Amino acid sequence: MSQPVLEVRNITKMFGSVIALSHVSAAVKAGEVTCLLGDNGAGKSTLIKILSGVHQQTEGDYFFEGQRVMFNSPREALSHGIATVYQDLSLIPLMPIWRNFFLGSEPETGWGLFRRYDIDFARRTVRQELGKMGIDIRDPDQPVGTMSGGERQSIAIARAVYFGAKVLILDEPTAALGVKQAGTVLRYVTQAKTRGLAVIFITHNPHHAYAVGDQFIILKRGRTLGQWSKTELSREEMIRSMSGADELEALSHELSELSRREMAAK
Repeated sequence: MSQPVLEVRNITKMFGSVIALSHVSAAVKAGEVTCLLGDNGAGKSTLIKILSGVHQQTEGDYFFEGQRVMFNSPREALSHGIATVYQDLSLIPLMPIWRNFFLGSEPETGWGLFRRYDIDFARRTVRQELGKMGIDIRDPDQPVGTMSGGERQSIAIARAVYFGAKVLILDEPTAALGVKQAGTVLRYVTQAKTRGLAVIFITHNPHHAYAVGDQFIILKRGRTLGQWSKTELSREEMIRSMSGADELEALSHELSELSRREMAAK
């Protein structure tokens, strides 16, 4: 059985006296999509910020490729191959696709004072790399702002893959998308997995998670309820765990009992 490329054990994160995460454990393997699920306030954002080097855990261990690590910045995590694609995508709408793709890592040609941006290489590479993801762009000079949300997500994913990501963290990539665009992004998530990446897919949508996920981690109030493979957890059980159905049933019973007592008192 393959070893996890990324693993956290008993991670706790405190902000002053506030406990954001408490003894959270998770394991992520290459060639799999691990879905991190939970409602708003469950702790998903805090956990991915620890994984991507924005925050450091207060307690617990973080392992990458079997070695204990503590990343002090996102750049340090990225240098190890952990790429995070946030909802804002870090794309500049008025710039063409090829400029956005190489933003911050511009290819150059020539020597010394004659070095310049290798535009031909950038345009050619963008076509090739997006083509590997199954994306046929019409024109690499097209401004990113004219593209759909799903297409912009695909650029961010392809860029991370091209620059050597081993772990790809996707923060709610389908949250603001319609049904068709969300389906497009889910297809690209699967493409990244088939290329051998370990994908961490953060979402509060169980239907999107179940469509692409191999492993499922459910967070609730800063704690993990568990980690399951697809064969161990049905879609209905996932939804029940996320929605707190047991708590809702208990509340419904309590309200019914209260109503019965009030009626009896009259």
